[in-house]
Amino acid sequence: MVMKFKNIVVLLVATVIFSSCTSQNKQIGMPDYYDNDNSTNCFFDNTPINNFQLPNIIVDGEVYNPGKVDFSKLIIHEMVVKETLLENGEDKFIGAYRYVGYSLADILNLFTLKKDNAEEFPPIVDLYIEIENDKGEKIVVSWGEIYFSNSMDDIIIASGVSRIVPEKSKTLWPLPTESKMVFMDDLITARNISNPVKITVKSYKNDRIEIVKGKKPLYSPKVDINSNNKTLETLTENSKFPVQKSVHTIFYGKGRGLHGTEPFTGSSVKDVLSKHIDINTITLKNALIVVVADDGYRTVYSWSELCNRNDQADILLICNPELEHKGIFRFYPSCDFFTDRAINAISQIIIENN
Repeated sequence: MVMKFKNIVVLLVATVIFSSCTSQNKQIGMPDYYDNDNSTNCFFDNTPINNFQLPNIIVDGEVYNPGKVDFSKLIIHEMVVKETLLENGEDKFIGAYRYVGYSLADILNLFTLKKDNAEEFPPIVDLYIEIENDKGEKIVVSWGEIYFSNSMDDIIIASGVSRIVPEKSKTLWPLPTESKMVFMDDLITARNISNPVKITVKSYKNDRIEIVKGKKPLYSPKVDINSNNKTLETLTENSKFPVQKSVHTIFYGKGRGLHGTEPFTGSSVKDVLSKHIDINTITLKNALIVVVADDGYRTVYSWSELCNRNDQADILLICNPELEHKGIFRFYPSCDFFTDRAINAISQIIIENN
């Protein structure tokens, strides 16, 4: 009887110890798992997660149900980031981190869209998000960057962080102490602002853009690059374009599905536009690029998603003088899953540097 009682005690103690370890390290495969004994193949989970206090975050703007974000309804995601900022025009590496948190896509899914200009322009490709933190810093994110991209959950509001420590140098990067926005695909991570408190949904408004529904043929022989209501450059078929590159793709639309699998060849939009804008922290945070077609169809991109990518995804400006319809310029974002932001018959590109 005594031996049986001892066995029960030992079993209970072992259960408590195992439960404690499981509670601390979570479960293998979970985003906040901590591998303290190299039992997994993952290089990123070898240091513990330091959790943040999440601020109260309000979603406002063009939604039917503005209000506070209820994080209890959301699941945790994780991502790894090499954080780098601009300092005196030079790249300054901050550190390598694993973040866990809540995706911006999941957060916005809690709120029903109420597009202000839906009667005039129903497509959602002209929407963007303005995010503000408790210090008044603001950044912009395009709607397509969230919902049309190849990965919907690569923008999060972080609820915790751990260092990715080099095995040889053992460098301990400075550990963030506040919740923050984290963009997995940004090369210079200027948009990773701390303590976001407000998310505002907006549609792009510009009275100078005339909408002509059903216009045929769609055709523009030139593209005006505009900023502050001034034309900075006009592109034609005779313009000297940066080096051409080809991108192989599966061209798939949200409405009609597969359009084709042929490659696209054109110039990097970054190479075309960079001479017209100063690359600084403000630009990386706040600049928008609006691409407008001959019939007034337009789509909004953030400068960072076009020209500040770390995944080398090419966004191309394509010139084909032989096209009599939907010509001669088109825009192709290889970073998108859907084709809806691949605009034909482009007439202007607007740089909005707020």
